[in-house]
Amino acid sequence: MNYINTLHEGENISEIYFCKNKTVAKTKAGKTYYSLILQDKTGTLDAKIWDLQSGIDHFESKEYIYVDGQITIFNDAKQLNIRRVRRAMDGEYDEADYMPCSPKNNNDMYNELLGLIDLVKEEHLNALLKDFFVNDKAFVEVFRRQSAAKSIHHGFIGGLMHHSISVAKLCSFYCDNYPIINRDLLITAALLHDIGKTKELSPFPENDYTDEGQLVGHIVIGAMMVRDKADNIEGFPTKIKDELIHCILSHHGKMEYGSPKTPALIEAQALAYADDTDAKLETFSELLEENSDKSGWLGYNRLLESNIKHTEF
Repeated sequence: MNYINTLHEGENISEIYFCKNKTVAKTKAGKTYYSLILQDKTGTLDAKIWDLQSGIDHFESKEYIYVDGQITIFNDAKQLNIRRVRRAMDGEYDEADYMPCSPKNNNDMYNELLGLIDLVKEEHLNALLKDFFVNDKAFVEVFRRQSAAKSIHHGFIGGLMHHSISVAKLCSFYCDNYPIINRDLLITAALLHDIGKTKELSPFPENDYTDEGQLVGHIVIGAMMVRDKADNIEGFPTKIKDELIHCILSHHGKMEYGSPKTPALIEAQALAYADDTDAKLETFSELLEENSDKSGWLGYNRLLESNIKHTEF
């Protein structure tokens, strides 16, 4: 496949890309043309269709399209001038080539998640985790593909599972160093803390906020999901349920960061630290990866609240 980040000026391209956006526009002379944003897993590409008369089949945004054209440079950026286009047919493309995916194997991550569930010995919490991640097949299918964000960090297919496992592993490390922490409660909270994102964000290719996400938000959605599942487990202790829900409600650490509550339990505080650590280090890692061809200072990042720099060895 001709990935977008490998294309060069003057190159003739016959390839399938995901049409992220299609706009109908007019030149200064009043001639209609199409302006497109094409996407694959390596990035996006501006594209234009100047002649709409021949070889241009109907297509819309959010569709996979087969394009034939040439790469040019306009305003110091690559642009594809398209001569022919048609909708791609099922079986002609692999979604993994077009959408950002976790660098980790999805099956391996899921098996690792199941291993973390086995660490939880308290019977009600273990049953709750298995109700979500084993018995609820529809939830598992969504969770395994869900991103953890529209942007910022883990904004890729499998990102939510990737992030949840990383947070749980950090929490397990905390438990080893601080025996006062209730491991069962903290590992359970870590694996469940962001499950509301399965409803807050739409699946790829959109990966955008749903109405429920905008109106309620993943923290409250997740707390309600946990409450509903726990209430269906016979004999689930109210104390444990309340403590678990508190951990989820407070996992952003501060109210100004979106948490309805601030951490009142050591497990809730540990979860907030682990969540923040993984979010920031993943953000830093993604920025360094995106700028692997650069050295020195990379500019200011809002989440990290700092001008960041490549480490020089």
